[in-house]
Amino acid sequence: MARRRIKRSAKSGLPPGTLVHIGERRAEESRITMLRYEGEHFEERIVPAHQVVRPPRDQGGVAWYHVAGLHDVAVLARLGEVFGLHPLILEDILNTEQRPKIDETEEYVFLVLKGFVSSEEPTGQLISEQISIVFGPNWVLSLQEREGNRFSTLRDRIASCQGRICSQGADYLAYALLDQLVDGYFTVLEQMRERIGEVEDAVLQRPVPATLHAIQQLKREGMFLRKSVWPLREVVSRLERLEEPLIRPATGIYLRDVYDHVIQVNDAIENDRDMLSAMLDIYLSSINNRMNEVMKVLTVIATIFMPMTFLAGVYGMNFKHFPEIEWVWGYPYLFWGLILVMGLSMFAYFKRRKWM
Repeated sequence: MARRRIKRSAKSGLPPGTLVHIGERRAEESRITMLRYEGEHFEERIVPAHQVVRPPRDQGGVAWYHVAGLHDVAVLARLGEVFGLHPLILEDILNTEQRPKIDETEEYVFLVLKGFVSSEEPTGQLISEQISIVFGPNWVLSLQEREGNRFSTLRDRIASCQGRICSQGADYLAYALLDQLVDGYFTVLEQMRERIGEVEDAVLQRPVPATLHAIQQLKREGMFLRKSVWPLREVVSRLERLEEPLIRPATGIYLRDVYDHVIQVNDAIENDRDMLSAMLDIYLSSINNRMNEVMKVLTVIATIFMPMTFLAGVYGMNFKHFPEIEWVWGYPYLFWGLILVMGLSMFAYFKRRKWM
């Protein structure tokens, strides 16, 4: 059953900060998962919205609240009240068509990002969702549109206390979330490149209308991917330049690494766009060449039959005095002899000139 999609025009005329979910409802219900860790201590549980509590500033460890499903305005309003989020921040979270951005205050940093996966269908089309991240001194709030947790790998690392993440703060957890999203871009680009290779083979062998549809689909996905990733350069750059206490210098080093990865992703997207544009040109050229070949064959056939048609028209006239009519061998020798000689001569001439 098709899901109802709320358009941005639904907010027309409403005051700024009005909480209205914009986009498609992609989860049955909003679910909040709380993870808290400090060193080797790890705690995880599902919590209802009314039990969400902002940890005191002097409390050790990191509290990570992950929300799956953004359509429940009441849940978002409750989270905004607990963590002191500005109504405009909540408005951006609920608007799933928001471009990547960053906002910072003295209490928290707010990020809007896009996450991508390839569908399991044979076409492997691109599926996107909006990811919002808010983090403060010792807490992180992440929100995604779909059910399930795309950060399960990161959760397992925290649960098993692998790597340095257990000994770091909320800024490092925010970096880890951002890094996992960017790594997912490389996976999506690899899958897109495989599809591009398949379409390229089809273009070079025997393009059909379905090939053009595949090229256009890939171009649309590439444009959307670029639109979602290109602003991320400025987001990561500003995040890296933030001063303490929200971003520590030790975390800034890792953010610079993410920035380099974002540059690589953008370069790969541009290369894929150039390849698709070239493939479209090759497709159009191949179609034109095939059409020219067909027209050439038809022209040669018409040229060969043109003198034959002339002879048939001449001897088909209703005149009484045709000297050849009185000749016994006029029809088999004269008429068919001329037709065969002219046809074979023109065929041999076209062959010699390599027009066939």
